[in-house]
Amino acid sequence: MKELKCPNCGNVFQVDEADYASIVNQVKNAEFEAELSRRIFELDERKKAEQELMSAKAEQAFQNRLSQKEMEITTKNAEIERLKKEKESESTQLKSALATEIERLKMQLQSIETQKKNELAVAIAEKNREIDQLNATISQNNNQVQLAIMEERNKAQQAVQAKDTEILQLRNAVELGKSEAKIHEDELKKRHEEELRMKQELVDYYKDLKTKMSTKMVGETLEQHCSIEFEQYIRPMMPNAYFEKDNDAADGTKGDFIFRDFEDEVEYISIMFEMKNEMDTTATKHKNDDFLKKLDEDRKKKGCEFAVLVSLLEADNDLYNNGIVNKSHLYPKMYVIRPQFFVPFINLLVQASKKSLEYKKQLAIAQSQSVDVTNFEAQLLDFQDKFGRNYRLASEKFKSAIDEIDKSIQHLQKIKEALIGSENNLRLANDKAEALTIKKLTRDNPTMAAKFEDARKNGGILE
Repeated sequence: MKELKCPNCGNVFQVDEADYASIVNQVKNAEFEAELSRRIFELDERKKAEQELMSAKAEQAFQNRLSQKEMEITTKNAEIERLKKEKESESTQLKSALATEIERLKMQLQSIETQKKNELAVAIAEKNREIDQLNATISQNNNQVQLAIMEERNKAQQAVQAKDTEILQLRNAVELGKSEAKIHEDELKKRHEEELRMKQELVDYYKDLKTKMSTKMVGETLEQHCSIEFEQYIRPMMPNAYFEKDNDAADGTKGDFIFRDFEDEVEYISIMFEMKNEMDTTATKHKNDDFLKKLDEDRKKKGCEFAVLVSLLEADNDLYNNGIVNKSHLYPKMYVIRPQFFVPFINLLVQASKKSLEYKKQLAIAQSQSVDVTNFEAQLLDFQDKFGRNYRLASEKFKSAIDEIDKSIQHLQKIKEALIGSENNLRLANDKAEALTIKKLTRDNPTMAAKFEDARKNGGILE
């Protein structure tokens, strides 16, 4: 770099070699043109003076002056030749300086390219090491995940096998319970048949008794009979059971008796009883179905599960005389029985409800275990989802690193292209300096072209 000082402000500024050479060339060309213009002007002035002298003096004086002018022209031509040689020498020096600068820039470019290549190789090697580490980490994580998934699958299979075993045991228990229930049902049927025979005698007794009682006494006697039967046969087996008359008529109606029993402080059975009887001499005969709607409403109001109508109505109807009649097709869990089936039917409902309670407990346990398996599967899916998200983030980081490497390569490529462009500009500047001639300098300057033409004619300036 060259330093130049401004003659006006005194500031020093730096220019590169090409600009400096261009400034020097411009200064020299300007001085050359100024000197040439001054000397041509002197020649013109002298010619004018000579012409004036020639008109005033004799031919001899004109010849002397002409000889003198020729000598001056010869001197001027020699001076012009000297200046031309100096210009050629300066041009040669400038070309040499430019060639030296071009070689220096080429060496600097090669040094920069070598340095950038080394830096790029180091960066690529570093990124390759990071990529290898990421691949190793990903491979290790994949192995750990596969092992974890296999372990969890084995645990899940073991849990499913254990659940299958428990379900099989429960099914066996259910089948065994069904068998026991069948045996118990057969025993109950035999016992009920015996009780039926005995109760038939009571029915005959009640029929005979009807003629001797008023309407109110008929209903109260049936309620009293059922209460006695309960205390005599049911209470010893279920001492904590609730069996009381329904005295709550807050909703406008009430049943006759409510039966409830509990196990582990949990109510497992509740029955609303209604007792109905009438005398044979009653003119308007009622049917059992006439009382079912009210009984169902009472059951719902008191929160009972079953509704049982203990009835002596329709005494000649074999449907009611032969056993328990299910009216669930009319109202949910609705039954009609004769008084002799009061105790057996309570036992039957109690046993069925207890079995149902046991099955419900076992089903709740099985459902809880099933929920545990479901939770395990949900946790496994959550783990897989989180691992997939981490793997995706690692892949994105890996891609970002590759993109940064590509950007570095593109940046170095742009630097290389800029240096190559600088070399091309220096080469073009050198070509332009070598192609510089006086003819090209005066091509767009008619005045200077005319002066150089006159000088060439007079002294032979080279083109």
